Amino acid sequence: MTNPDTDIKETERNRAASPERNDVDVETASDLVARVVENVETVLVGNHEEIEHVTTALLGRGHVLLEDVPGVGKTMLARAVARSFDGTFKRVQFTPDLLPSDVTGVNVFNQKTQEFEFRPGPVFANVVLGDEINRAPPKTQSALLEAMEEQQATVDGETHKIPDPFTVIATQNTVESDRAYDLPMAEVDRFMKKVTLGYPDTHEEVNMLERTVGDHPIEELTPTATLEEFGQARRTAANATVARDIRTYATDIANYTRENADLGVSPRGTISLLRAAQGRAILNGREYVVPDDVQVEAVPVLAHRIRTGRSEDGVSVVTDALASVEIE
Repeated sequence: MTNPDTDIKETERNRAASPERNDVDVETASDLVARVVENVETVLVGNHEEIEHVTTALLGRGHVLLEDVPGVGKTMLARAVARSFDGTFKRVQFTPDLLPSDVTGVNVFNQKTQEFEFRPGPVFANVVLGDEINRAPPKTQSALLEAMEEQQATVDGETHKIPDPFTVIATQNTVESDRAYDLPMAEVDRFMKKVTLGYPDTHEEVNMLERTVGDHPIEELTPTATLEEFGQARRTAANATVARDIRTYATDIANYTRENADLGVSPRGTISLLRAAQGRAILNGREYVVPDDVQVEAVPVLAHRIRTGRSEDGVSVVTDALASVEIE
């Protein structure tokens, strides 16, 4: 493989050419991630890997879909992560009667000025929690498409910029399918990761009950990072070196899914894989991506983008790809 030191030097030259960027070093960014993970773990018990996956997705400028049965902590995880950053947070409770304008905002006529004024919807925040997103019909779900991809929302022909940084954390349950709507594939593909929590084991559930039978710890959770620090850590992750061999490896994995599934990973999925791997590198205190970063992120980033007609829905395809594709 390519010596990462060569790519690191190139990255440093690029940084020097852009002095206006106020980035932080890898150690500082890694410490920020560790603080966020530790902060969230004061609320959730036994989901260390899942918390790391959500955090690395945020570092990689991605959105997260939390999918599982009701009551396992999906919404609590999203709230805890959002509260760990000192930014704006909005929650949208998706229901069958929710309208697209309830998400993006609406123009309202002002009687005093005799003009229409734009009243932004909950999508105009740094972290947006879309709770039970599959409860709303596809038309309302699609209101998030432009925001998630282009960080803007168009209402009545006028485009409005959404705050930066911007992340959507959506939840959906896997039961009561007769009362829910499938997410359009165009929207599923915009989520960097799909993460499931699962039931806690006996020891974890006992500890959870000890924390929550009185006042819930989420009410006392305070930010561990400012919005500026979070933005700086994101830029540090974006600057993490991805050598050509790593890019080729990710592309080969994507090509394997395209050749062995009805619907394989899109180029957006390959980009998301490498961005998540950059976040994983920062989490581990490195300024360059290694194959292990790609392998750890592959299933949550790629599996939900694959359609095979089987119940495992892409997980086995990604697992087979990791076992079959060699690193040059």
